[in-house]
Amino acid sequence: MKYQIQGSPFPVAVVTLESGESVICQKGAMTWMSPNVEMQTKSGGLGKMFSRALTGESMFQNIYTAQGGPGMIAFGATGPGEIMAVELTPGKSIVAQKSAFLASESSVSYEMFLQKKMGSGFFGGEGFIMQKFSGQGMLLLEIDGSVVSYDLAAGQSMLIDTGYLAAMESTCSIDVESVKGVGNALLGGEGFFNTRVTGPGRIWLQTMPMPQLASSIARFIPSK
Repeated sequence: MKYQIQGSPFPVAVVTLESGESVICQKGAMTWMSPNVEMQTKSGGLGKMFSRALTGESMFQNIYTAQGGPGMIAFGATGPGEIMAVELTPGKSIVAQKSAFLASESSVSYEMFLQKKMGSGFFGGEGFIMQKFSGQGMLLLEIDGSVVSYDLAAGQSMLIDTGYLAAMESTCSIDVESVKGVGNALLGGEGFFNTRVTGPGRIWLQTMPMPQLASSIARFIPSK
């Protein structure tokens, strides 16, 4: 799958397909395409429908296939941010926030990822349920704001404000840590908890999670 990511701050991924090549996307992600690209909507079975619903995705996925020659299709972001491309290989899996999935090659598999620790699910900002992607092929994810990545060594950790973790390699572990000091937690404006991610593996952080963006805009909307 060949692709180009264009535009900012509302990017679009323009994908070129060979004849017979397919790409899977989230419902409503397609923005334009050449006439020889055909769509087919599939559920993948009741289990996969249920998993997608729990992670905030549509229960159905659209499969687009180029027919009779090369085709082109574009997928647009749902908000201001970036589209991040990750090439998956056997043995390399990515865990991402809910609703991050935009599109992928048909060889990429998707499953629900459950937080193992209760504290991380309740207070970490990412929730109990995330998305895990594996297999082989290109994966396109939506990132809120800009993306910043770090490579963590084994045992190395990063403390992250709630909601700012966009994705991580599945070799990383995630936990929650309370802000030290009652005064810091009550008056510091950063909340009571941070997310701790520990390596080894790469993490991707986002600079403007949607809830923070909505809160910033709401301050300028006059109330009746």
